[in-house]
Amino acid sequence: MASPADQRLLELLEKWLVSLELHTKYSALDDASYWKIQPWIEHQRPSRWILDLAKQKTTTLKAQVEERIKSGDTQFSDSLEQMIFLANLVGSEHIERFIPMAEMQNERQLTPAERAPEGAITGTREMPKFVPEKRPTANSSGNSQVARAERKAGAGARASGKSTGKSPAKPSLKSAVLSVRTAGDDAAAVAVAADAVAADAAATSAAQADDGPAHAAREQVIADAVRLVQWGRKWFELPELVARMAGRPPLAEVRRILKENKPAIDAKAKN
Repeated sequence: MASPADQRLLELLEKWLVSLELHTKYSALDDASYWKIQPWIEHQRPSRWILDLAKQKTTTLKAQVEERIKSGDTQFSDSLEQMIFLANLVGSEHIERFIPMAEMQNERQLTPAERAPEGAITGTREMPKFVPEKRPTANSSGNSQVARAERKAGAGARASGKSTGKSPAKPSLKSAVLSVRTAGDDAAAVAVAADAVAADAAATSAAQADDGPAHAAREQVIADAVRLVQWGRKWFELPELVARMAGRPPLAEVRRILKENKPAIDAKAKN
């Protein structure tokens, strides 16, 4: 016999399924009509493949709950309710990419003027298809002419450099240090070395500054993954869960970070 927790959970799952069916219907609407069809709270409009995935997961969970009810498990639904409460309380902060609840009684009838024209592209029916850019063949006459012109220009520049005896590049840090060692207290050599050291330090600082946001994003993704693993999430679920959080990198970048840092994430999650 179903417990009160079983009944509440089944009602919630059924409500989610009805909402997802409505979202699937709304995926054919243009953006203007979508935002008018329901009194939505602020969110990012879900794409069709996200809706299909959510419907599949909800149906699977409902079947598992019904199976546990038949087997007489009275703790399963209670545990799920506690997990939902904790996820909403401490685990879902700053998540903007979610699927809001859609209800039949709140659906607004759109006028013909508000609907998109027939055949309009909504951008939510399927994932975009990327067509690789065609590269020109190496045997084309235009490429051959450009290559010949570049070779001539390079040869002319090398000949000009040899004739004038001028070096266009600034001395490197290593060569500047060697010049100081050989010149002793020579003021010119010391000045050249100081310039090289300053240039090298500036380049290092710029590289570190450029890597700052990427490093912060990587550390955030790792921390999110550790937290989700500790909550019992499976490894294959992590990329989508992390990418849905606000301020996180795109899904492909999240997958790469997780793949490169899997041993560290597993170690932190165990500790």
